[in-house]
This record gives sequence, C-alpha cells and structure tokens, in this order.
Amino acid sequence: MPRTIKLFKPYDVLCQFTDDLGRPTLADCVPIPGVYAAGRLDRDSEGLLLLTDDGALAHRLTDPRFEHPRTYLAQVERTPDEAALAALRAGVVLSDGPTRPAEAELLAEPPDLPERPTPIRFRKNVPTAWIRLTLREGRNRQVRRMTAAVGFPTLRLVRWSIGGVTLAGLEPGAWADLSPAEVAELPSGSRRPRPSPPGRRPRRR
Repeated sequence: MPRTIKLFKPYDVLCQFTDDLGRPTLADCVPIPGVYAAGRLDRDSEGLLLLTDDGALAHRLTDPRFEHPRTYLAQVERTPDEAALAALRAGVVLSDGPTRPAEAELLAEPPDLPERPTPIRFRKNVPTAWIRLTLREGRNRQVRRMTAAVGFPTLRLVRWSIGGVTLAGLEPGAWADLSPAEVAELPSGSRRPRPSPPGRRPRRR
C-alpha cells in the first residue's frame, strides 16, 4: 500500500534528505525509507510538508493545473491595509508573471503556533501583523514575493494546510501517517487537471 505522511517541517531544515555541508535535512525528522517530499518549503519557512512513496500522487500534488489550495500563515512587517489585501486577492505581478487570485485575510490575533527557535528581527517602532493567504499555485518563494510586492515583507512563514490536510496536532519536527479521511482530501487520479494556457508549460514546485 502506498504510504503518505505529513510533517511539520521546522525552521532552518532543508527540504531534502542529504546535504554535503552537513546542514539539517528531512532525514533528521523522518526515519522512513522510500518517501519523498511532494513539493517544497524554503529553508527559512516552516509548516506542512507531505511526503509519499506514491509517484502519481506526488505528481498531482505538485502539478499546478490541479489547483489544490495551500494555506499559509504569514507574519508581515507593519499592518496591511485593505488595498494591500485586495491586491493579493486579485493577483499581483511578479517577475515571472501575474499570480492567480488568492484568498487573503488579516488575522485579528496571532495564530497559536510554536515559537520559532530563531526569533524574527525585531524593530521597536515597526509593528507586525499576521495574514492568512491561500494560493492555488506554487512558485518559488511566492508568498514572500507577493507580500513584498504590496509593501509588507514577510518575516515568518508557516504553511498551515494543503487541501484538507492541516498541521493540527503536530509540533515542529513531528510527523504522522495520513488518516483515511485526510487521504480522501488529496487530489485523486479521477480529477481532471485544468488545461494549461496556450504557450505556457505547467510550473512545478
């Protein structure tokens, strides 16, 4: 039977299993042979990562044509106004083209997350705020680039969910097998992907 697990990738861990420089990798968190990350998180980002030995599922999870949602919690510098949130919702123009429309919400309170081992940079006279951002594509450092494009750089980034699978119940570095209900939330082979626009190839994470 194929095996898929969810991991709370900690800050400063590389999204790979080996590193010639001896930096922390997924091998320090997941002692399971044969599973590989379906998608990526940057070294300085945290949160939900799915690992699987099912190649077809990994393809569906990383093919942007399936448009499965990924939700991020981003701590940003200063407090975004409604114009900035509206720009994120509509899509912003990045160096590799305009983004798809997103869901963006300013959180009234900081989310209940574990402290990061390396605190964010602190500026006494510059407030911070948290936003919830849901994307249906996965470009390189996309959330950071989007918030910077509207004037509110990301200081800390945590991926909370992929589709209906969330971080709930996990601490940084911990992992768990997906439940049958969570597996059912993942894109299946019966779902047809959205056709790519003419002249463009699907982006992969």
